[in-house]
Amino acid sequence: MTDNRAAQSPFELVLGGGSLLVQVGRELNTETERRLAPLGLTAQQAALLLHAARGGSTPSTLKSRLGTDTAGMTRLLDRLQAKGLLRRARHSEDRRSVVIELTDEGRALVPHLPPIFGSISHQVFEGFSPEEVGQVTEMLRRIMKNLAGD
Repeated sequence: MTDNRAAQSPFELVLGGGSLLVQVGRELNTETERRLAPLGLTAQQAALLLHAARGGSTPSTLKSRLGTDTAGMTRLLDRLQAKGLLRRARHSEDRRSVVIELTDEGRALVPHLPPIFGSISHQVFEGFSPEEVGQVTEMLRRIMKNLAGD
């Protein structure tokens, strides 16, 4: 019996049926969601809180950082506002715009988030050398750049 993988090109192995990148992304998302569930957050909600904690964030800047569209950003903000974790406030310099501010409850959650994301990163790169982590990171950046058409 022959091993069909030997006949496949590297592109077929990575991007062929059941794409390895898609599978890794799905597993990473599942693990992230599982670890954030006790806090009542999704991965995207946690990422939004981390970005908003830096201050001065508008829905537009958060939208691009999170890779979502306007409708998705509105839903995220509505859900987090309903949970009492953030509020929309008028921008001090542009009355037509709003900034996202964390409530006391939202600020209290933020310190719990980096350790969760950090532990997932440690799990993902278990057994990798620092050089290998750098190589994977660079390759993923190149993939993202290729997809963006830059």
